Amino acid sequence: MANTASKTRPKFLQLTSIRLPLPGIVSILHRISGAGLFLCLPLLLWLFDASLGSAESFEEFSAVVGHPLAKLLLLGLMWAYLHHFCAGIRFLLLDMHKGLELSVARKSSMAVLVVSLTLTVILGVKLW
Repeated sequence: MANTASKTRPKFLQLTSIRLPLPGIVSILHRISGAGLFLCLPLLLWLFDASLGSAESFEEFSAVVGHPLAKLLLLGLMWAYLHHFCAGIRFLLLDMHKGLELSVARKSSMAVLVVSLTLTVILGVKLW
């Protein structure tokens, strides 16, 4: 039987003081964006149905989407989709053992953030 008393136990971690590297932040944002997209899927399907159902349901759709809070929510969902898409491509490349070096991983993480935010701003301005 192994002596577990001699092993050092993990100490309490203060999560607010841990400095996560950029690839870790992109990974966490990828998970958060995926969860957000999944949880908002019923709302998006309802909006899609309302936009295509009839003239009356399109008026309801226009009223809902015209509200500034709805626009802000849809802008956040647009960022979530674009970030999840760009980070997903990055993770597929990592699965193929491309870009595993630390400097390349940092650059690709920064590229994911820049591209997703830039596309969100461009599409958000166009659609607002």
